[in-house]
Amino acid sequence: MILVTGATGNVGSELCRILAESGEPVRGLIRDDSRRARLPAGVEGVVGDLNDPDSLAPALDGVRGVHLLAGYAGLPAALERMKAAGVQRVTLQSSSAVPDGDTTNAVARYHIESEAAIRASRLAWTFLQPNGFMSNALEWAEPLRRGDVVTAPFAGVRTAQIDPRDIAAVGAVALTSGGLDGRSLRLSGPESLLAAERVAILGAVLGRDLRLEPQSDDDARAEMSASMPPEYVDAFLRFFADGTLDESEVLPTVEEVLGRPPRTFRAWAEEHADVFREMESAN
Repeated sequence: MILVTGATGNVGSELCRILAESGEPVRGLIRDDSRRARLPAGVEGVVGDLNDPDSLAPALDGVRGVHLLAGYAGLPAALERMKAAGVQRVTLQSSSAVPDGDTTNAVARYHIESEAAIRASRLAWTFLQPNGFMSNALEWAEPLRRGDVVTAPFAGVRTAQIDPRDIAAVGAVALTSGGLDGRSLRLSGPESLLAAERVAILGAVLGRDLRLEPQSDDDARAEMSASMPPEYVDAFLRFFADGTLDESEVLPTVEEVLGRPPRTFRAWAEEHADVFREMESAN
């Protein structure tokens, strides 16, 4: 049995699906029963919380591998429960910001601390350190319901974004084979694009003449401040406005692990075109 935390998220849902389709018994950790219906077919849902290690006992029954998310204060105690329950290895959905080791950056810090807790647990581990997700483009679906213009922060920054499905596929290999134990894997997509180039690709897929309107750093700060703590807003501005994080390099890791190139943004857009078209039809 493999336990996937964040089982209804961008990566977790894909990981659950990949494992279930390959015949692996999969259990998804969910915060409440309302999320059970969102789990992929063939995945058992169990309610629990990494910040409440005592709640994990039913989820850990018979589990040999666990996919984890970073940033939980209860992670060290949860790892002790996992080890006692017979878990052999874990994967962590970490961050591209970790290798620089900058603990003054709040986003980098909670990923660095999560990796340190896992190392200290003495479980076998693999750290997945991806670039930004292609699925972030789903934020454009609502604006595109109203017209052909979307806004984006840090529009002058090239990033080799990655399809969450590729992160999940690498995680599946790590959890089922053991061949990636002890490795920190920086993961990227196959092309380094500006936001305007992603908008143009999406427009071509949808058959629409879309346009990007760059967002100022001040406007980006104001918008992010409405949904995240100030220290995280500062972290992202340091990454991409100040340039402390470079996600522009196309890395070979996905192809080395999977034996195929990572998926392109166009492929992601084609697969998710219906989400944007549903917005069109609702307009």
